[in-house]
Amino acid sequence: MRLKDKVSIITGGSQGIGEAIARKAGEHGAKVVIADINEETGEKALDCLKSDGIDAVFVKADVSREQDVIHLMDQAIQQFGGIDVLVNNAAATMRKSVVETTLEEWNRVMNVNLTGTFLCSKYAIPEIEKRGGGAIVNIASWHAYRTITRLAAYAASKGGMTALTRQMALDCGKMNIRVNAVCPSTVDTPMLYETFKNLPDPDEAFQETLKFQPLGRISTGEDIANACLFLMSDEASYISGHSLMVDGAAFVKLARPLMFD
Repeated sequence: MRLKDKVSIITGGSQGIGEAIARKAGEHGAKVVIADINEETGEKALDCLKSDGIDAVFVKADVSREQDVIHLMDQAIQQFGGIDVLVNNAAATMRKSVVETTLEEWNRVMNVNLTGTFLCSKYAIPEIEKRGGGAIVNIASWHAYRTITRLAAYAASKGGMTALTRQMALDCGKMNIRVNAVCPSTVDTPMLYETFKNLPDPDEAFQETLKFQPLGRISTGEDIANACLFLMSDEASYISGHSLMVDGAAFVKLARPLMFD
């Protein structure tokens, strides 16, 4: 039980990577707080966790709204007595260049991905400090470092998350709070297939993406959750300020898939 009785908030925890992290944390003894803007998928994820004996609650929250975030933290404390771990996973994406992106679209992506990380961290850090320390894991992306065409807002937001990760690690060290990021590449999630749906040939895009993977497959939510579990646990007690690529070696390839160009 690597997270026994650790109160762990996972934003965007109702599906995809977030749901996998919530389940992994619960399987290792954490008390799980699922935060998500989608009440229907949130309640469904909660039922699944509870049916497997995981101690969990669901809180509807838009992480880009300060009052929602304050309510989220209050509910975690009310339900479980404090906060030990925060995983900033809630995300919005969009396939557009800078020229194509409206200010409203830019703000939406930034508000969820970057401002949401800021707000959740701002209000969780004092509570984690009260518990003697803990961990924050930000789910960024390899697009923070190397990206593709027409992903302006998303790539910029994820780059900001990795910079914020490094900065928070310095400020939070004296509180015994470790801050790291996980940077997934292509993950088998609903968000991936939504992206493919907007391409001329989704099936071809998937096959080309698959060919690009050195390990011969795209990653699963559990692959990302396993990395997060390590960073959330005391096994990573001297690791802070880092961004961990979980990409099956795709990041180090010279070529890029052509179907996005």
